Order: sequence, then structure tokens, then C-alpha cells
Amino acid sequence: MELSAKSEYALLALLEMSAAYEQGEPLQIRQIAAMHNIPDRYLEQLMATLRRKGLIRSQRGARGGYVLAKAPWQISILDVLNCIEGIESKLAQKPPDNGDLERSLIRSVWLEACKAANDVLKKYTLQDLCDRRQAYQQVDVMYYI
Repeated sequence: MELSAKSEYALLALLEMSAAYEQGEPLQIRQIAAMHNIPDRYLEQLMATLRRKGLIRSQRGARGGYVLAKAPWQISILDVLNCIEGIESKLAQKPPDNGDLERSLIRSVWLEACKAANDVLKKYTLQDLCDRRQAYQQVDVMYYI
């Protein structure tokens, strides 16, 4: 299991929108892209996917941009990965059973591992990412004598 660049970029963009959620200020693609060195065009495509799936909303106008469609604590990491990668639908596709005991055993362990990973990803939200980032930033600022 590996986190794709596509999913990582989407999570980075959503993390920035989560941080701006309380202010209600929309973020523009070029702002987010500059913060994380993401190609504008690529991020534009990801934002369109996130908007179609209902995780974000776009606001038009001179001060327009993108905002979260729900509160950061209501969007799990699994929600984002499902939107971008379709993880749950891939997991739901059970491979054909050819009657081969060894393959069935291996597949059952693999499905158990996927379920465990999904449970962890479902547990964490965008708010949790924001909180962790803030905690890490505070640790970096501490001075020791």
C-alpha cells in the first residue's frame, strides 16, 4: 500500500482549506499550489474531482476560490482517498476464487490488512491533521536552555 502523489496533493490542499475553515475565506488554487509546490493544472483537476464528489465547494468572484463543503472534523482521510482513488470500491471487488486454498488464504489476509488500514483512515479526519500540524509547529518553535 502506498500513498499516491494524487492523494497526497489532495490531502495537502484539503489541509490548507481546513486551516482556513474557521475564517470562511476561500483559497485559490494558485495559493495552495504555491504553498506546497504542486503544479497548478494538476491541482485544478484534483479540485474538480473533490468538488464533484462533494468534499469542497467553489465560490465565484474576485475573492472566490474553494472552501470545504463540510467541517474538517466531518471529513475522514478515508473519505478523501475514496474520492480520489476509489479505495473502498477496489476493496469491495473480491478476486475470483479458483478453489486454490493457498491463494484464498493469502487473499483473506490481504483483505484483512486492507480493512485494518481502512479502519485507521476512517478514524482520522482533516481536523486531526490540522491539530497534528499545529502540535508539530509548536514543538519546532520551543527553545531549550
